[in-house]
Amino acid sequence: MLNDILTGYGIFILEILTILLLILAIVGLIISYRQHNKSKVGELEIKDLSEEFNEQVRLLRDFNLSEEEQKQRTKAEKKAEKQNAKKRKEKLKKGETLEDEKKACVYVLDFCGDISASETTALREEISAILNVAKPEDEVLLRLESPGGIVHNYGFAASQLSRLKQKGIKLTVAVDKVAASGGYMMACVADKIVSAPFAVIGSIGVVAQIPNVHRLLKKHDVDVDVMTAGEFKRTVTVLGENTEKGKQKFQQELEETHKLFKQFVSQNRPCLDIDKIATGEHWFGQQAFALQLVDEISTSDDLILEKMKEKQVLNVKYRLKNP
Repeated sequence: MLNDILTGYGIFILEILTILLLILAIVGLIISYRQHNKSKVGELEIKDLSEEFNEQVRLLRDFNLSEEEQKQRTKAEKKAEKQNAKKRKEKLKKGETLEDEKKACVYVLDFCGDISASETTALREEISAILNVAKPEDEVLLRLESPGGIVHNYGFAASQLSRLKQKGIKLTVAVDKVAASGGYMMACVADKIVSAPFAVIGSIGVVAQIPNVHRLLKKHDVDVDVMTAGEFKRTVTVLGENTEKGKQKFQQELEETHKLFKQFVSQNRPCLDIDKIATGEHWFGQQAFALQLVDEISTSDDLILEKMKEKQVLNVKYRLKNP
């Protein structure tokens, strides 16, 4: 009897230990999963625009068909799909590759630029992902909308686009609304720029606007001391007194930045009369086309529809997690 009690008690202890181990394992997996997710800044989302478009076409096409006609069409489509699947299976059995059957891809990216070009964080991830899988026959379409902003931020965004060209991947930029200043700095990197008729293009210039309240503060007996080491460490300030020498130096820096901007545009679009178009002016798409600032007048929608005829069109978006 004592042996039976001890045996039963031992089995009970083993069951409890097993349950505890299972609970600990589940908790460990949950913690590991959460830590893994925390370490990820964002995630890549891929949408098949070709499939989305085909589904819309099917809905519109079938709208006026009778129920019987819809059934017949669906039956025919399923039959065709089965035949294609059978052919692919036979090829695989024979050891043949299916690579030749795959369509080339058009990767569609979106960039909506603010003054800091903050979407560059996502853009660099998207481009890095594409470069890891893209083939020579693939291409990238960037839907760009930006009025420009901080020079070095947009310079970095343009450098990200240059990575595609360095790898031999064709890049087309489509501008439906605006690509001005830093936005055009990005656009000019492309092999081809497509603009809507009334999109704002150009503004190849540099601007800085700095208020100064020194006289107001002085009027109210408020002193502001600006300490610097180096003659031009601070050329102009908001609170301190701005000197003519400092303002001249600041203007010189703007001119040098403009010169670099012009050189960058000229290198990427040697067809341009840079002195004519680098005045800070902007033009509408039709005017920009005449000045060779853009290569074609169209919209991104028509461009995508045209690409769908021959290639698979994928929208690639890197979404940053909320902090």
